[in-house]
Amino acid sequence: MGNAGVLAFYITICCVSFVISKIIISVLLYKRWQRKNIVFQDSISGGKMVMFRSPKMQALTSKAFLKKTMRLTNKDIIGSGGYGTVYRLIINDSLAFAVKRLNRGSADRDRGFERELKAMGDIKHRNIVTLHGYYSAPQFNLLIYDLMPNGSLDTLLHEDTVAGTSGDKKPLDWPSRYKIALGAARGISYLHHDCIPHIIHRDIKSSNILLDQNMEARVSDFGLATLMEPDNTHVSTFVAGTFGYLAPEYFDTGKATAKGDVYSFGVVLLELLTGKRPMDEAFLEEGTKLVTWVKAVIYEKKEEHVIDSNLVCYPMDEVNIVFRIALMCLESDPSKRPTMNEVVKMLEQIKSDKLLLDC
Repeated sequence: MGNAGVLAFYITICCVSFVISKIIISVLLYKRWQRKNIVFQDSISGGKMVMFRSPKMQALTSKAFLKKTMRLTNKDIIGSGGYGTVYRLIINDSLAFAVKRLNRGSADRDRGFERELKAMGDIKHRNIVTLHGYYSAPQFNLLIYDLMPNGSLDTLLHEDTVAGTSGDKKPLDWPSRYKIALGAARGISYLHHDCIPHIIHRDIKSSNILLDQNMEARVSDFGLATLMEPDNTHVSTFVAGTFGYLAPEYFDTGKATAKGDVYSFGVVLLELLTGKRPMDEAFLEEGTKLVTWVKAVIYEKKEEHVIDSNLVCYPMDEVNIVFRIALMCLESDPSKRPTMNEVVKMLEQIKSDKLLLDC
């Protein structure tokens, strides 16, 4: 055998070894994925139910869960929006879920849907709503989440009242607002900095911040979420999200960035402070918006004039600090905005410097 023959032989061996190793790795990864998930193929509808293994799901079978899910009706609806309808799914007296129904998109979009959800099934954080599984069918997709008993920040804040432990109603007080702001910031920071790949939410708003039984904030709704490789700074995409929360550069560049999420969180902070939605009717009548209105008032050092009237007792020094953090998040130049890690540290510093006033 000549030198050329020997070289060809070694190249063949290397190629075959490489292919075999790839196959073995793929099989091992698939088996690992199977151990972490319960998969049920529905022969009737042609759909697939994937349930992420967790203590909450151990007592359920995919077939029984799917059967209950398919029986949901309009009376089970607890919310709806541009991206889907949310239903309350009650399993028994101690177990309930929120099921979000999404209309199917293009084939490429739906492959992306499954890829992203598989990655998000590994996300476990106290300030992120837990995704327990999903159902993918030709006509629609379903997302299965923890049910949050206290609803969304949008509902609690703009309806002015929250249910008290004794059944009465009271305004959302300052300690609760601070706790919600810090919890939401920690959840977004986790997505930006601790997840691999990093996750840009792209639709941070008060209706996507849910509250559990302890009024702990949980960031939800990754219907627009974009996975971002660690060495990338942005993801090019179509303009999506909610008006009033979107960073100004998003409309010009079409690039979703972590700093865009920071801007949206700054708007949420202003909502917590003022009790007003970013696109409040009063602003539309005056041809302005929440961000512009608050910036003008703060420039005149009259912050107390824009604070939510439902806040009857609050430490003005802490409120002023949160106003300053919000304005940093709302810088028109993205490079001047803090990261969410930095926002968390600034909010935590408020509590470490001084105990919150007990009102």
